[in-house]
Amino acid sequence: MEPIELADRLGRWSAGRGPLYALLSARLRTLIDDGELPPGTPLPPDRALAKALAVGRNTVVAAYDLLSVEGRLVRRQGSGTRVAGTGSEPLRDTTHSPAFLQLLEPDADIIALACAAPGTPPPEVAEAYQRIVPDLAALTGDIGYHPAGHPLLRKAIADRYARRGVPTDPARILVTGGGQQALSLIAHAYLRPGDRILVETPTYPGSLEAFRDAAAIPVPAPIGLGKIPPAPLAYVIATHHNPTGAILSASHRRALVHSAAASGTPLIDDEVLAELSFPGIETPPPLAAYSDEVISVGSLSKIIWGGMRVGWLRAPLPVIDRIARLRAVHDLGGNIPAQLAAVHLLPQLDLLRDRIAHQRKAAHDLLRTELHRHLPDWHIPEAPGGQTLWIRLPHGDGTSFAQRALRHGVAILPGAGLDPSGNSHDHIRLSFVASEQDLRKTAVRLAEAWRAYDPPAQPIPGSQPLAV
Repeated sequence: MEPIELADRLGRWSAGRGPLYALLSARLRTLIDDGELPPGTPLPPDRALAKALAVGRNTVVAAYDLLSVEGRLVRRQGSGTRVAGTGSEPLRDTTHSPAFLQLLEPDADIIALACAAPGTPPPEVAEAYQRIVPDLAALTGDIGYHPAGHPLLRKAIADRYARRGVPTDPARILVTGGGQQALSLIAHAYLRPGDRILVETPTYPGSLEAFRDAAAIPVPAPIGLGKIPPAPLAYVIATHHNPTGAILSASHRRALVHSAAASGTPLIDDEVLAELSFPGIETPPPLAAYSDEVISVGSLSKIIWGGMRVGWLRAPLPVIDRIARLRAVHDLGGNIPAQLAAVHLLPQLDLLRDRIAHQRKAAHDLLRTELHRHLPDWHIPEAPGGQTLWIRLPHGDGTSFAQRALRHGVAILPGAGLDPSGNSHDHIRLSFVASEQDLRKTAVRLAEAWRAYDPPAQPIPGSQPLAV
């Protein structure tokens, strides 16, 4: 196993209290006991893993030795370190994305900036739920299973597309449990094991997780994709690209849609961040305005609140019918109260968007200012919207620095996890969706982590570009 892969699997291992070797051995023990590191799995050499984790070699040696004494590892001179026992069929792999681990392993002492989403629902959410109570009380003859979504919400979403210059029949809308479920359903509807899907590099890490869960292979392309070759699927974030915040021009959008049509490649336009423009920033129409064949993905999670779990697809009717059947197998429909509340929230979305645009811009400016003050040698480009900064480190790599930052109380996202080409190992992604106090603390803690950081002399083994 490559050091970079094991570092991903270890996740936030160093966030606890106690000696680092004890924390590392505890996390390895859990992975072994849970079957995520099956018997016979080779582990990286001491020095290589130490570089990937930004710790001293003695920390890894002590952790390996402790697990060897317990009988969980076998260490032999000349043949390396392996998980004890004979090889067996491994369990199906699960996610090791730091963005998801932030949700799975919360820690009150950590400023969590690896995953970006509003931390508090606006008061309009509670008001919307209060308004639907009479509607729920009056329901009769409705078992609540709507695999394509509640008709009222499908119409409200279609009406919003029409107001954006994209006339849409409600039948072309499918409501999902957030944008992430939408991507997962598309992946399982379109992709077979071994299929290659064209993605921007870097890109949203949750999309890579969804495509890999379908056993597909992400093929890297420049931001905006460029000319699209024939492929089972292509994925782009045209407005407020994650992680850079970039916006594709109208001419680029038109050329992209025509290229996808010419190659016969279905094109996904991820619009989850499309409404997060800063004040004064104008954006071109969505890709669906240039072609009705585009599959658009939207969500309320980034504007309103992730806890509602309301997202959607806009796609041709055959695609909606196919994915609705797939969705029925997974959960029969979705949360109807949340969908009815969303019906009341959608007409207010422009006001909510304008309000948070000023808040997000202020947070973006504050974090950049504080980072420039404490870390003047970092390269921190300004973003026109979205919710993250894409930062290039002067030296070292994002994976090992993320481990160091975690030990100083900040969870960040290393660039390698957003880039299937392996070329973003010197970047980190940092969310600015946090309180003013936490953003100021973040800059101070990252500066402390940077002063204590001892980067590997060379890129971490395993971070080289993938062969595609």
